[in-house]
Amino acid sequence: MTAFTPADWWPLFAHFLAMSMLAVGGALTTTPEIHRFVVEQRGWLGDAQFSASIALAQAAPGPNLLFVPVLGHAIAGLPGALIALAGMLLPSTTLALFVSRWGRKRRQTLGVRAFVAGMAPVTIGLLLAAGTVLAAPAVAHAGALALVAATVLLSATTKISPVWLIALGAAVGAAGGA
Repeated sequence: MTAFTPADWWPLFAHFLAMSMLAVGGALTTTPEIHRFVVEQRGWLGDAQFSASIALAQAAPGPNLLFVPVLGHAIAGLPGALIALAGMLLPSTTLALFVSRWGRKRRQTLGVRAFVAGMAPVTIGLLLAAGTVLAAPAVAHAGALALVAATVLLSATTKISPVWLIALGAAVGAAGGA
């Protein structure tokens, strides 16, 4: 892995700034591009550390956005967490404020309705891409792949709480099955 230096502050901030504007469907949808940047391009984290950081953040109660400061912390400590979070929050929050006020007045117009309807498939595609990146470290383990497949199947076909699926995955992993 490549060491993080003070010269890397701006690239880290700028990348999360750009990701903020692509976070359609939530920040987690930007995971593939964040992975490409911090793991493959910059080498600040390894695959396992990247996936573990996201898993840790998702296991904690709170918004999905929690993975951003956890990744920033894994890369560069507390300053990295603050820089990554500021980069992710500033543009999207500002844009959301203005667009929501504008859209509220025009919600029944054809253009706004078409935009909202068109964003659903984009969001689903981004979430599938994020899931693919996060499941990549499990490819070498048949048990982990089976667990991922069972989780997707149960989530799609039942009303079982995700908490129980997470607990099952933790138990299987602790037992050495994944």
